[in-house]
Amino acid sequence: MSLNRRIRYIKDYLAFKKAGGVVDKKYPIYSDYKEQAGSATGHYFHQDLLVASYIYNVNPKRHIDVGSSVSGFVSHVAAFREIEIIDVRPLKDTGHANIKFKQMDLMDGTGVEAEITDSISCLHAIEHFGLGRYGDPIDPQGHIKGFLNLLKMLKPNGTLYISFPIAAHSQVQFNAHRVFESSEILSWQDKYQIELLNFSFVDDAGDLHREKSLSDVPKSIEYGCGIYTFKKIG
Repeated sequence: MSLNRRIRYIKDYLAFKKAGGVVDKKYPIYSDYKEQAGSATGHYFHQDLLVASYIYNVNPKRHIDVGSSVSGFVSHVAAFREIEIIDVRPLKDTGHANIKFKQMDLMDGTGVEAEITDSISCLHAIEHFGLGRYGDPIDPQGHIKGFLNLLKMLKPNGTLYISFPIAAHSQVQFNAHRVFESSEILSWQDKYQIELLNFSFVDDAGDLHREKSLSDVPKSIEYGCGIYTFKKIG
């Protein structure tokens, strides 16, 4: 800890006491005054806020989420509407009526009902399917099985919001996650017809690039985040 920051703390402490303040316990925090007001960058900040705004504007009849951050994206959406969430791991009662939970392995198609919702999301989750990190069964094709089951759940003309790490070349970083080349997702399905409605991405610096084409992703990207909106045709 720098001497200047310690001196600043002592000066502030003495000024507080001189002004009549009562201190019950010293608990020095030396560096917060040097920081920004908060973090407004990175994969989760941008994807959670962006997709939540899409859902707010579209206002689907039913929205189901698979595996996204409960404290981030799910809580954003639950602030203004009901959201049903699915995860391979259990979740204790959140205490919020707008959050409904079901434990299920989305790679296992036997438990997946067909055409049950007009809106579904899976943010920064599909890259983990089949790697065992979260207690899911090992399956090298887990991400593809999960993707097909997301589409299975969608009604015709329904909307899928999905995001995952992107890079110039696809790779498996076992068992943390997969990283995909941005256009690889277009080859994951052959039984459903889908249309890419919107694509945005977060670059290596954590900055958002809205409504771009897949070809706009820099060839130098190492660990970005692709945010896709698909429509299920027919």
